[in-house]
Amino acid sequence: MTARIEHAIAVDGLRLRAVERGPRRGTPVVILHGFTGSSQAMSGVARALPSRWSICLDLVGHGRSDAPREVGPYRMRRCVRQVVGAMDALGVSRGHLLGYSMGGRVALHVGVTHPRRVASALVVGTGAGIADPEQRRARVGDDEALADAILRDGVPAFVDRWMALPLFASQRRLGPAALAEAREQRLCNRAHGLANSLRGMGAGAPEPLHPRLASLTVPVCLAVGDEDAKFRAIGADLANRMPRGRLAIIEKAGHAVHLENPDAFGDLVESFLREVEAELPRHVTQEDTPT
Repeated sequence: MTARIEHAIAVDGLRLRAVERGPRRGTPVVILHGFTGSSQAMSGVARALPSRWSICLDLVGHGRSDAPREVGPYRMRRCVRQVVGAMDALGVSRGHLLGYSMGGRVALHVGVTHPRRVASALVVGTGAGIADPEQRRARVGDDEALADAILRDGVPAFVDRWMALPLFASQRRLGPAALAEAREQRLCNRAHGLANSLRGMGAGAPEPLHPRLASLTVPVCLAVGDEDAKFRAIGADLANRMPRGRLAIIEKAGHAVHLENPDAFGDLVESFLREVEAELPRHVTQEDTPT
């Protein structure tokens, strides 16, 4: 059985929960969940990498990490600072980042702003923000309204509304038991944490990354489900903007490919990481190599 260690990490005036698995050797995989998720929601990904050192974080406002009442700690630059600070606290000089949806956006921001800390990034169903100013303003307005609704109606009503979105319709293939478990995981979040996360890190909140993606020179894999037409198009566009970006389409999956086709996703992660690690000596100097 893979060793599992829980940490409460003090960083940026907060306490973040991290769950560490596997042997402490090689370059760790830092796993970042999506909106309404937690380290628990990504535990299947970590368990599928038993020979690797993995670290699942509860991002600010989610799971067992702190959920401040003010919006400031949820801004993307602060979240990036928190992720990097958690890596520091766990002795990670450089990591492979693996992020789903919102967690993928965070991973891309870490890669752009702290390139020496990232060996590679594999992101699932992820965008880089909203480039069009009008569409961005509209999304911010929608997220503000949704945040107000979470605070007004409570987490259970919001979670039911969230899980009923067309984006997640393909997850019905997982069956009632899996959907009930996913709902219970989401219900562990706090209303103000989810509301502030939307206001600070919703898709329209941070400055879009598109103009900066050409500077992200590490290997980046954008994984999307073949049934997720919106993010297939987004992923193809982002891959073309990155020097070493690539698009990977997973069959029989929608937005959450790591849940809907975990075997194919696990194979993709392992093959991508093996390829990256085989190339690392040609792309990093000795001083950049993780200790």
